[in-house]
Amino acid sequence: MPSGQSLVFRNEDIQAIVLEIPEGHKHLRTTIVLQDGTTLIFQEATVANLVRAYITVTTHPTKQRVVLTGVRLPLRKEGYAEWQLLEEDEITPSKTGTVQKSPDG
Repeated sequence: MPSGQSLVFRNEDIQAIVLEIPEGHKHLRTTIVLQDGTTLIFQEATVANLVRAYITVTTHPTKQRVVLTGVRLPLRKEGYAEWQLLEEDEITPSKTGTVQKSPDG
């Protein structure tokens, strides 16, 4: 797949979606298998962020869009990974210490 290409996946493009905790792992993985055999694997945190954004847009009385941006958080709550996807209005140095945005963003 060429870099920068946009893809739209319809239900009919998907052969299967599997959610499971793989053997030897603690966290959920989501695997999407496309009709052409392409496999997309998402870690639990990625799916959780997608669901969080989906719920925000569908249940908020005025929001029609949420943008999550990848940032590196040197200061964070215990148990959280250094790399996080945060709503853009949450990304402030006063809350997170020094923040490094994604190389693409």
